[in-house]
Amino acid sequence: MKIIPQLARHGLLALGAVYVLGPIALMLLSAFTPTDDILAGRYLANLTLGNFVEVAERVPLALYYRNSIIVCLGTFLLQVVVCVPAAYALARLRFAGRTVGVWLLGLLILLPFQVIAIPIYLVFRNVGLIDTLPALILPFVGNAFAIFLLRQYFVSLPQSMFDAARIDGAGTLAVLLEIVVPSSRPAITSLGVFTITAAWNAYFWPSFVLTDQSSATIPFGVISFVNSDAVTDYGPQMAMATLSVLPLLAAFLIAQRQFIRGLALKGQTG
Repeated sequence: MKIIPQLARHGLLALGAVYVLGPIALMLLSAFTPTDDILAGRYLANLTLGNFVEVAERVPLALYYRNSIIVCLGTFLLQVVVCVPAAYALARLRFAGRTVGVWLLGLLILLPFQVIAIPIYLVFRNVGLIDTLPALILPFVGNAFAIFLLRQYFVSLPQSMFDAARIDGAGTLAVLLEIVVPSSRPAITSLGVFTITAAWNAYFWPSFVLTDQSSATIPFGVISFVNSDAVTDYGPQMAMATLSVLPLLAAFLIAQRQFIRGLALKGQTG
């Protein structure tokens, strides 16, 4: 009788996999198929690289990749510099108002970015940051979700590590740099996956502050490529979509083990 629940569970997992991976597989297949064959439903008849060649000829991919990589890495690195100390303070230091700070942090997570987008835009316009890559990075450096994620991990770290460091005479900064950061690589990796994914796919905020092609990122490239076609040309569009997601997919596959460990929120004592 146990076989039936197992079969049902595996069947649901298979359906979920098809639901998630099906569109990706269709995108990849369409990227190698001429548009006429896509419209006729002949996906395996005439596989070609012509769609990718057309994208390379029409789109400054190197520029889009460069800008997106700068924005992603800049946002993540600055988040680590700002959010790790903030999360450590809320998790391990004792000071007046710490509990209130944690509650305010939770409220900030619930605050949509769209609420503060216009005030931030006005500030950036006044200081001359419009049409620059820093304008895509700075609003997300002090991220409430990042602080909350790291805090939850820091709370789970064994107290014995901190006690031993204090006995050895380590100060707050030494504990942070020599104990907390090395022990929190899974959590920091998880933060990196979330941050880089959000920054790579971001379109709402860049649409506010970017008008110059020289600062455009991958989402802008995809939109401009699609809008440049007088008629829907599915083959090249799917090739462009494939090129836009491949770096992100590769980064996730490289970091997936640390990402899963970080989500488990278990202290690492090694």
